[in-house]
Amino acid sequence: EAIVTSEELGQDLEHVEVLQKKFEEFQTDLAAHEERVNEVNQFAGKLIQEQHPEEELIKSKQDEVNASWQRLKGLALQRQGKLFGAAEVQRFNRDVDETISWIKEKGQLMASDDFGRDLASVQALLRKHEGLERDLAALEDKVKALCAEADRLQQSHPINASQIQVKREELIANWEQIRTLAAERHARLNDSYRLQRFLADFRDLTSWVTEMKALINADELANDVAGAEALLDRHQEHKGEIDAHEDSFKSADESGQALLAAGHYASDEVKEKLTILSDERSALLDLWELRRQQYEQCMDLQLFYRDTEQVDNWMSKQEAFLLNEDLGDSLDSVEALLKKHEDFEKSLSAQEEKIT
Repeated sequence: EAIVTSEELGQDLEHVEVLQKKFEEFQTDLAAHEERVNEVNQFAGKLIQEQHPEEELIKSKQDEVNASWQRLKGLALQRQGKLFGAAEVQRFNRDVDETISWIKEKGQLMASDDFGRDLASVQALLRKHEGLERDLAALEDKVKALCAEADRLQQSHPINASQIQVKREELIANWEQIRTLAAERHARLNDSYRLQRFLADFRDLTSWVTEMKALINADELANDVAGAEALLDRHQEHKGEIDAHEDSFKSADESGQALLAAGHYASDEVKEKLTILSDERSALLDLWELRRQQYEQCMDLQLFYRDTEQVDNWMSKQEAFLLNEDLGDSLDSVEALLKKHEDFEKSLSAQEEKIT
């Protein structure tokens, strides 16, 4: 009877399970004694049937044994129910503690101040955080189930209702905290990603500008018309590539302006980079225009040299014609020479227009 009337219900789930195991051993022992009680009843019934002189005493003892037996069985049933209830409550406590422990473990990851140093590391951190958020989404069902279990246990175990409510509130507080941490970290990682995306575009564009400047400056002025024409064609191709990057410059500028408009924590750095990017683009366009003028001047000079050379060559040939002392020895030959001289004068007039 001391076993079934014990008020000890355990301090935790492991303790309750130990008590339940001991009680199961008691129930096995109790079941083994039921046959003994049946034998006592059978023997008493036989004595009464035989009209034993102590019939009244036998009946009294039989009733006393049966009452004690039923009382013991009733107390055992109550003890079994109490231990089962205690196990339910302690199992709930354990599940809540394990869930809170998991939440706090993940909370340490959420509280990290590492938001990435470059685009690759930020992307890796975002993927890791998204994995944690998927874990949280899966955990939400467990939190809801534990809250529902808390409500049920408070109804079925009113004596433990206050303690169960404390656990429930502790679980909810930790759950709300990690959800807030997760949202804040995701926002910070997104801010970091947008910044690193902008900085990566900035580095790509400024690096490209440097390469393009070197390319534009690489060509030396030509020494002939064909070379000058090739320079102008190649220079125009460079302009085509510059124009093709206009969308990239526009996109980078819009990204930077969006960061400034959002009051990003790195606004000063973004503003500085936007200024540099604008200056670099303007410097590239100015350089292209300067070289265009130089190449066109080079083209004009080479055209002048070519025309001058052509005129010099023509004059050298005509000088030999003028120095010819042949004045003709007949009318026909003189007329032929006159015709040639008229042609020369026409050619001279045409060359004079070219020279002037």
